[in-house]
Amino acid sequence: MSEEVTAAEGANKRLDIKKLLKSVLAFKSSDLHLVVGSEPQIRIDKELRALNLPVLSATDVEEMAYSLIEDKQKKDFEEHNELDFSFELKDIGRFRANYYRTIHGIGCAFRMIPIDVPTLDEYGNPPIFKELIKREKGLILVTGPTGSGKSTTLASMLHEINMTERRHIITIEDPVEFVHKNIKSLFSQRDVGSNTASFAAALKYSLRQDPDIILIGEMRDAETIGAALTAAETGHLVFGTLHTNSAPGTINRIIDVFAGEEQAQIRAQLASSLVAVVSQTLIPRIGSGKVATQEILITNPAIQNQIREDKVHQIYSQMQLNQQETYMTTQTQQLIELLQKNVISKENAIKNSNRPEELLKMIEGL
Repeated sequence: MSEEVTAAEGANKRLDIKKLLKSVLAFKSSDLHLVVGSEPQIRIDKELRALNLPVLSATDVEEMAYSLIEDKQKKDFEEHNELDFSFELKDIGRFRANYYRTIHGIGCAFRMIPIDVPTLDEYGNPPIFKELIKREKGLILVTGPTGSGKSTTLASMLHEINMTERRHIITIEDPVEFVHKNIKSLFSQRDVGSNTASFAAALKYSLRQDPDIILIGEMRDAETIGAALTAAETGHLVFGTLHTNSAPGTINRIIDVFAGEEQAQIRAQLASSLVAVVSQTLIPRIGSGKVATQEILITNPAIQNQIREDKVHQIYSQMQLNQQETYMTTQTQQLIELLQKNVISKENAIKNSNRPEELLKMIEGL
């Protein structure tokens, strides 16, 4: 593919935000970027591609940005210089947006969100996911870097519950991404900033709203993580996300958020409430498209003891034992499998590996 992409309906070169967002769909890309001094650019298979359109001026970007928001949002952006929100355009799609200010003017990033929530099977998720979501209580975490598909995996899990169980599901997000229709379950979706003051506040009051399941869009601070652990301990199934690159690393991150004198209690809570950690990465396929690798940790008595006794460094070895019975897997194993099937390149496997030295040794041993 050339570095420039001709925008759909772009022959007249008119800058129209709806046409630009439509081009995200047309090229099956994930993101649209508007930055002063550059042509509009879209992301395809992790790479940015410039649309064949004029270079954007500060006025161009401001006019397009403000055409999508209300006066209250405009006031909020002008006060804080940051704005997160989501929106839907008829016949085009649903988007998550972030506005920010640069030295040259407003910058905008738009992420495409499918209107139809994908099923677990459509995304090729392992069968164990359908067993995990049947739990009555506990904490299930989906982690990974930005753009790794965490929101899609969580939405697929909730959609599976929605099709099979009669539950009250509360989602707390910033902003709300996938909009769920009530099939068997009842959804209460809350947007931080618009519908509630904070994740922590929404979590506190959610326990009085008779939830069966709570989704926390991002576990950012000690107050939110503490409330999530309490909810998971008190009979609720809690889903959450963290920006971590491995399953054992996720456990360390949670513990490290708290002060030293609190960590023993947090380890005990985590040991008793953690159900699973899915650490996800998207890697470019050979040819085109992306494929997910999912490192899966599922707690058992041995892992619970390692968390409680501050021996998290031993968990990775535990994940490699009796995998036919535990359904656990490491990222390295998934990368090797994808390499053997010629799905991804060696270069991309090493670039995206959490343990490149281990991966290289296994590649040499093939």
